[in-house]
Amino acid sequence: MNSSFLEDFKNAWGKPNNALAQIILINVIIFGALAVLYVFGKILGLEAIFGFVHDQFSIPPLFSDFILRPWTIITYAFAHSLDSIFHILFNMLIFYWFGQLIVEYLGNQKIISLYVLGALAGAVVYLLVYNFVPFYKEQAGFSGMVGASAAVYAVTVAAATLMPNYSFHLLFFGPVKIKYIAGFYILTSFLGSVGGNAGGNIAHMGGAAMGYFYIRQLQSGNDIGLWVISTMTFFKSFFVKQSRIKVTHKTERHQSTSSRTTTSSSTRTSVDQEEIDTILDKISKSGYESLSKSEKQKLFNASKK
Repeated sequence: MNSSFLEDFKNAWGKPNNALAQIILINVIIFGALAVLYVFGKILGLEAIFGFVHDQFSIPPLFSDFILRPWTIITYAFAHSLDSIFHILFNMLIFYWFGQLIVEYLGNQKIISLYVLGALAGAVVYLLVYNFVPFYKEQAGFSGMVGASAAVYAVTVAAATLMPNYSFHLLFFGPVKIKYIAGFYILTSFLGSVGGNAGGNIAHMGGAAMGYFYIRQLQSGNDIGLWVISTMTFFKSFFVKQSRIKVTHKTERHQSTSSRTTTSSSTRTSVDQEEIDTILDKISKSGYESLSKSEKQKLFNASKK
C-alpha cells in the first residue's frame, strides 16, 4: 500500500495484476464521456441522444422497464451522477483505500469478483424492493439508478470482515479500525433507505451483505466469485491471441514420472490452501497484526498467484 494513487494510474492497462486501477479508470472514462456528451447535448440541443446513452447505464426500478435493458444490472455500477463530481470522487477513493487491502491480502482476481458480485447483489435487492414492497412501489416513478456504491460497499465490508482490526488514520480522528468505518457506512445507508436516495441506499446494503457473505464463504473454502473470473476469461479469449500448444507423445516412463509430479504438486497446493485458510481465520479473529512474519509472507506470496 505504499504506491501513490497517481502511480497506479500509470500504464494501467499494460501492468499485470492491476485490476484495482483498471476498474477506477473505467469509471473515470465513462464519467468523462457522459459529461462531454451531456454538455454538448445541451449546447447543440441533442439532449435526446444523451438521454438514450445514459439510459444504457441506468438501471430502472420496475421489472417492466428493466427487461427492456437487462444489461443495466451491471453497467449501472460503472456510471455516476453528473450532478456532482463528489459522487464518483468519494466512491473511487473509498474503493481504492479498501480495495488495496483486498488486492494485497487476497490477490488481484478477488477485487474483480467482489466488485461484480457487489454490483449484482445491490441491483437484485434494489429491483426486489421496488417491485414487491408496497412502500417503495409507490415511489418507483423515477428513471433509474447509477453508481458504483453497491460494489464499493461490497469491497469495504469484505475488507472489514477479513481484517476487522486493521486501522486507517482518519483526519481529526486518528487511527480507526475499519470494522467501525464499515459499520458507520452501513448505518447511514440504513437510515437513508427511506430518504431521497432510497434506491441507492438499498443497493448499498445489498452490496454490503454480499461483501460479508463472500469473505465468509472464502474462509470456508468456497470461492463464489470463480464464475466471474471464468466468464471474464472466456470473453477475453476472443480478443487475446492464444499461443499454439505443441502436443507430443512421451514414453510410459515419462508419463509415470509426470503423474507422480502432478500428484505431488496437487497435494502441495491443497496443503498451501489449508495454510492460507488458517491464516485468514486468524486475521478474522485477531486481526492482521496478530500474524507472525512467516504467516504474513505466506499470505503475501499467495496473493501473487
